[in-house]
Amino acid sequence: MSCNPSFGGIGKGHLMREVDALDGLCGRICDVAGVHYKVLNRSKGPAVWGLRAQIDRRRYRDGVQKEILSTPLLTVREASVEDLLLTEPETNHPGKCQVTGVVLGDGSTVSAGSVILTTGTFLRGVILMGLETHPAGRLGDQPAVGLAQTLEKLGFTVGRLKTGTPPRLAKDTINFSGLEERVPDNPPVPFSFLSKAVWIKPEDQLLCYLTHTNLKAQQIVLDNLHLNDHVRETTKGPRYCPSFESKVLRFPNREHQVWLEPEGLESDVIYPQGLSMTLPPELQEQVIRSIRGLEKARILQPGYGVQYDFLDPRQLTASLESRLVQRLFFAGQINGTTGYEEAAAQGVIAGINACLRVQGKPPFIVSRTEGYVGVLIDDLTTLGTTEPYRMFTSRVEFRMSLRPDNADARLTHRGFEEAGCVSQQRYEQAVQMRAALEDGIATLKSLQFSISKWSHLVPEVPISSNRRSPLSAFDILRYPEANMEILARAIPEPLRKLAEWRELSERLKIEAAYEWCVVNQQQEIEEVRRDEALRLPEDIDYFAIDASLSAEVREKLNSSRPQTIGAVSRIPGVTPAAIINLLRFVKAEKLKAFPQTGKHSSGKMYLKKATSQTPISSEISEEELGSTFVKTPL
Repeated sequence: MSCNPSFGGIGKGHLMREVDALDGLCGRICDVAGVHYKVLNRSKGPAVWGLRAQIDRRRYRDGVQKEILSTPLLTVREASVEDLLLTEPETNHPGKCQVTGVVLGDGSTVSAGSVILTTGTFLRGVILMGLETHPAGRLGDQPAVGLAQTLEKLGFTVGRLKTGTPPRLAKDTINFSGLEERVPDNPPVPFSFLSKAVWIKPEDQLLCYLTHTNLKAQQIVLDNLHLNDHVRETTKGPRYCPSFESKVLRFPNREHQVWLEPEGLESDVIYPQGLSMTLPPELQEQVIRSIRGLEKARILQPGYGVQYDFLDPRQLTASLESRLVQRLFFAGQINGTTGYEEAAAQGVIAGINACLRVQGKPPFIVSRTEGYVGVLIDDLTTLGTTEPYRMFTSRVEFRMSLRPDNADARLTHRGFEEAGCVSQQRYEQAVQMRAALEDGIATLKSLQFSISKWSHLVPEVPISSNRRSPLSAFDILRYPEANMEILARAIPEPLRKLAEWRELSERLKIEAAYEWCVVNQQQEIEEVRRDEALRLPEDIDYFAIDASLSAEVREKLNSSRPQTIGAVSRIPGVTPAAIINLLRFVKAEKLKAFPQTGKHSSGKMYLKKATSQTPISSEISEEELGSTFVKTPL
């Protein structure tokens, strides 16, 4: 954890649940390393709750290392990667060459069937503090320069991004009295579906504190902008987690929140969230000491900025494999994202697909109708990014269906059956929960009574007299005042067993609350899935195909290289008319490929104009071509 000592948050908590559903590691380790657990957005519905936790850095590091080093068949080597081993490309896949391994800093090589690059901020990384610059990926670590040069020589489009980290403060020099306390949840909610509870007792959790900047701190920044290279807008920084200097420039004359977060149970370090700075150290101290509660605070490590290379993620497929170099996968900040959770989500998908690629199996693709990780990857590979990308619930069209509580139902079965990444224990637990939910919903729907009888059975629930009678127990569970415990008291048999299983009881409540939303969204989801099923050849030449497309649209298609018609619909500037014309071209080419009937049993076709050997795996009907194509909302 090289930056903030926390995991999760709004949107990010969803990603962690999905990583966990695919048997990723971070959720399980957070459940044995957290010191302050809090579900954000509690005032809103469970669909947008954001699981978050402050993490003990040492416990997290030790837990992750223990898991990794005890993994069967896994060898860990610590070394810098300076170059790639390349060979001739496979003829049945797009790409100018194929990666076969890596070259280490000492000149030795490691052969590989697939390679995943997760370079973080190390690609030609530079640290900035005031007017001083030092080559580094983070404080004390050398950057990856040779690898960056190799990727550039291979023809990858390279951009530059920046981020920053705040100064670290000594806990015993802070005056917490008078600051606003933020207490953790009791009981804490675990990240992992495998965890019945977190490791720490509710009463042993640590507090966080809230303070604010002021006009004095703002003036220190404004008076010293000439001493700060990092804040200049020559390189894009994070929009949603900007430096304090950027906040002062973009939102002047305001107080800004500063969260004082502990770095561990036994740590004397406080992380001032929201106070990332790159001023010279002596000026950082002036800013810190102008803030209430920090008047005597001592800086243990000054804040600094990092600028680094990233690659345009539109150069990747939805499996996160490069289009230019076969079997080379990218994940994390090299794709333009920011945050542990976004990196973890990409890492799981890249890892799965790198293995499947070696085995010659189809890629494991998560659609944006199936998960937040699908939205994340589709946004990156279709739209690209010019600033560090952060996941939010607002980016997700079907967030009523893609909730934190049902990530296992959405992804664990696929992970076990298609990717082979899910353990037998997790799979069996997910199967058990799915069966219990189905049985529980069926039982609740079978218990039907009149409104008057329900009012007698559960008087604490204000049932509307306008409702159609009879009502089922599942209908009653939709009311905010109702829960499984109340229903089980009213109807002990057969509901007592459902209420006693706490996790099942909570999930039944959420299923009841969102059933109508999910049903209403299902048609839209099916429309998007139909569009996603219309796959385009990866090596199609958009400048050569005989379709009525403008030069601008051809350029956008060639730049984004969409894999599906659904992805085409999300490219800014590609009109519905252009999408219809592209569909007509696909239909015409299919008819040419099968002149007798225009149909084929395999469900595949080839675009001869594009000289492609990649099939389109879906039928396109005349009705689909004649209908108005609605662009998927973002």
